[in-house]
Amino acid sequence: MLLACLLLTSIVGVNAAEVSPAPRVRAPGQNQALVISSLNQTIPMGIYAYNLQYYLKQAGFTVTYLTDGAVTIDFLLNNMNNYTVVIWRTNTFNWIHTTFWYVGEKINSATETKYAADFASGWLNDKTGIFGISADFFNAHFGPGTLSKVKVLVFESSYGNSLAPQFILAGVTSVIYCNGVISIQYGLLDDLTVQLVNYLTAGQNVYTAVYDTVSPFDQGQTPKDPIDTTYAPPFWYAGDGTATLLN
Repeated sequence: MLLACLLLTSIVGVNAAEVSPAPRVRAPGQNQALVISSLNQTIPMGIYAYNLQYYLKQAGFTVTYLTDGAVTIDFLLNNMNNYTVVIWRTNTFNWIHTTFWYVGEKINSATETKYAADFASGWLNDKTGIFGISADFFNAHFGPGTLSKVKVLVFESSYGNSLAPQFILAGVTSVIYCNGVISIQYGLLDDLTVQLVNYLTAGQNVYTAVYDTVSPFDQGQTPKDPIDTTYAPPFWYAGDGTATLLN
């Protein structure tokens, strides 16, 4: 599996560092972008974090980049709506038949006390050393309008399709998400996320950016080599496919 992923990355992956970006039209005003990597200590973004920030800054965005413990429950609840673009790189774990998304914040008594009711309800998890939040937590805390300033949210995580509808209900214009189980190891999904942002900051709308990122890959055709398997990147979107970052 490791060999297959490495081969895929080297042969068909689009390395954003090698892509010649299209001419940029700068975003109006002082638009803010947020890039957060909740598991960066164990699975670093590396060059992909630099590339994401580069494209966003070239388009006129001021970028906040947070990793690991700097991504707190308080920050997500109180600050995420301050950004036009949010790129959240995380993943999931299961605990007693419930799926949780890693926040990044390490377990601490102050947060456990502050959100005691959510822990008691099973909406928050403190059993892995890093806090996890469930879909029920999102449903309870991100009500209508709470994320209305976020134009595009790129959610690079397993089961992003489970949270995308809630993000839309909370007011996000368009959510680009991953279907099913993904791995953020090996850099393949990071590479594709950078390509998405490259297209978006070049002025493409959400639908076109997703389509142009996914379409170069094998979409179910017969593999040229019998030992190969077909591959389709798991990205899709919810919300307004005509949304762009630059208007």
